[in-house]
Amino acid sequence: MIKVDGLTKKFDGFTALSQISCTIPHGCIYGMVGSNGAGKSTFLRLVTGIYRPDSGKVEIDGEPVYENPAKKAEIAYVPDELFFLNGASMDRMAKLYESIYPAFNRNRYGYLTETFGLNPKKPISNFSKGMKRQAAIILALSAHPKYLFFDETFDGLDPVMRNLVKSLICEDVLERQATAIITSHSLRELEDTCDQLALLHQGGLVLESDIQNLKTSLFKVQVAFHETFNEKLFAGIELLHYSKRGSVANLIVRGQQEETVAQIAALHPVLLDVLPLTLEEVFTYEMEALGYFFDPSGYGFVEEKEVRA
Repeated sequence: MIKVDGLTKKFDGFTALSQISCTIPHGCIYGMVGSNGAGKSTFLRLVTGIYRPDSGKVEIDGEPVYENPAKKAEIAYVPDELFFLNGASMDRMAKLYESIYPAFNRNRYGYLTETFGLNPKKPISNFSKGMKRQAAIILALSAHPKYLFFDETFDGLDPVMRNLVKSLICEDVLERQATAIITSHSLRELEDTCDQLALLHQGGLVLESDIQNLKTSLFKVQVAFHETFNEKLFAGIELLHYSKRGSVANLIVRGQQEETVAQIAALHPVLLDVLPLTLEEVFTYEMEALGYFFDPSGYGFVEEKEVRA
């Protein structure tokens, strides 16, 4: 289990992370999303023991990670900016990993290299961007660690390779009860993979929930009445968003769906439809409720006043 309590990290006066607290259980795929500079990479470098926290603590299985070689031998980390030894092939990197990770599995390394279709004797410097990420993922998975950390996991991978990587991560979690943390800018990539999802913004943990609760606690309602109405009609219902076009209103509601539908039905609408939200829509409205706007096109989070300018 990973336990993070009050984690804070600053760089030259800039607060990259502020008072982050969370608990990540064994056998979980924990997704983390956020804009550039939100603190995702800093979080991973603290959890893996690369950085020392300025305050707060990180413990894995009850032990601190920083300056703890035994615990680090149970962790495989694929950073956003990949690093390989100069001129090294995958085989040479595999020998290095084998010397670090006691559980490194040569058979799995051979199987994964063949599955991905990479030449293990070819210099990695000659690989494409996507192939380099594949090589890093192969080495991490071959180490058979208890903890797998991936920063921008799917960057540079084509759709076929993305699906392959997802299936391999899920396989490790299900069969070995490994724990994985995955960061990404793409909610679509995490929606069908992760058990829990966290949203970082400006160094803070804005939202954390398991996927199912996150998607069921918010829903869209389309409603219409014969008579003229406005937002005040829905007093007592927690609305994150209200808009009206013609006689039909769209409501984004947080709460118990059955209770909310019964409450609106008691008003005798002529139209009442409940629609599910995608994960991107859930985060869009959660961020709007906090005064920020999430741009699903990939530009990340910006302050609402900037959007309106």
